[in-house]
Amino acid sequence: MRNSALSRSSFAGKPLVLIAILLMSLNLRSAVASMSPIFAFIQQEMPLGVSSIAIIGMLPPVLFAACGVVTPALVRRTSLEFVTVLALSVQFVGLAVRTVAPSGEWLIVGSALAFGGIGMGNVLLPPLIKKNFPESIAIMTTAYTTLISVGTFVPALLSVPVASAAGWRFSAGIWAVLALLVVLPWAYVLRSSRNRATSVNESADTVAELDPGVLGKMRHSRVAWAVTLIFTISSMNAYTMFSWLPAMLSDTAGVSAATAGSLLALFAFMGLPAALLVPYIATRLGTVSPLIYFSIVCGVLGYAGLLFFPGSLLWLWVVFAGLGPTLFSVSLLLINRRTRSHHSSVALSGFVQSVGYTLGALGPLGVGLIHDATGGWTVPFSIMGMLYLAAIWAARVLRVPRPVEADWAARGRDLQEH
Repeated sequence: MRNSALSRSSFAGKPLVLIAILLMSLNLRSAVASMSPIFAFIQQEMPLGVSSIAIIGMLPPVLFAACGVVTPALVRRTSLEFVTVLALSVQFVGLAVRTVAPSGEWLIVGSALAFGGIGMGNVLLPPLIKKNFPESIAIMTTAYTTLISVGTFVPALLSVPVASAAGWRFSAGIWAVLALLVVLPWAYVLRSSRNRATSVNESADTVAELDPGVLGKMRHSRVAWAVTLIFTISSMNAYTMFSWLPAMLSDTAGVSAATAGSLLALFAFMGLPAALLVPYIATRLGTVSPLIYFSIVCGVLGYAGLLFFPGSLLWLWVVFAGLGPTLFSVSLLLINRRTRSHHSSVALSGFVQSVGYTLGALGPLGVGLIHDATGGWTVPFSIMGMLYLAAIWAARVLRVPRPVEADWAARGRDLQEH
């Protein structure tokens, strides 16, 4: 009862911040999901070669990883709210540039800016929730991961019909307008936080608390590496499936391009129930280990079914494969559940996402290279399936609610003893 009262009080006290976080979550994937479906329309207006499309396709994980390093450093020098406004502004400018781009080169520039802003937002959302709604982390994690899922498949569904009716620039411009609308409440939140800070004669975010040492300590924490591992496995498998599942289904199951696209949409849709249920189940169980084991089983079953029984129950194997990246929702929840302050959450979020997205980008590349070397999908997809088994170690480490700060304290005692 007390926790419920605290949650209601937390939401009632910061309605604008709540709205700002939800809008930010909804728009966090629009730049990624809204462009690739309308490449055909763009090519009717300007030269857009395979190389340009490939560059745009590889930008998200590369920039997400880079922003995982840069964003915590920016927060340390300014404030959480300031960097949030900066990230959203960069995303808006990038989407606006894409909308009016006169050439493929400018389309790449706009995409890079938009993905950079998104990469910063990826890092910022968990600590924003921890700072503003510390009593409601499970509810807020459910809300924002669900909205991220909605913001991933809705732009993909709407982009082509809108482009067909009003042109690709109008289709792209919708998401630029939405990005601008997201900036506005955060600008007000930043101004309010600075006014409060001035009234008590202190920094808006007590920047000194996020000292550089916090950023460097993450590599000494088993908990941080465990969270990073499950995030990396989820990232590698998701990017691999989005890149290669249609081609794999066409070769092994003989399905049409339309059917393969529908099955890929089914794979993507499975992130929605995961986002809705993971925080609730983790709270009820008191541990995330069963969820990690569930993801491992689903991931392995999905790959095994796709490889060895592609002629029957294809939808079932895709569902299993889509539930494997449930690890993504688990890792986002743990960024807040395994830290004691939003300052540590910023550092852990940056660490997890810089490593996870860097390695995640290697998944599609590795699968493509191994496929070319072996002439089939059995070896590369078997390797991807077996990668899930590495998460067993993470499940063992994360079975108890130990924060990263406890690892630092233990390391400090060990160094003193030696």
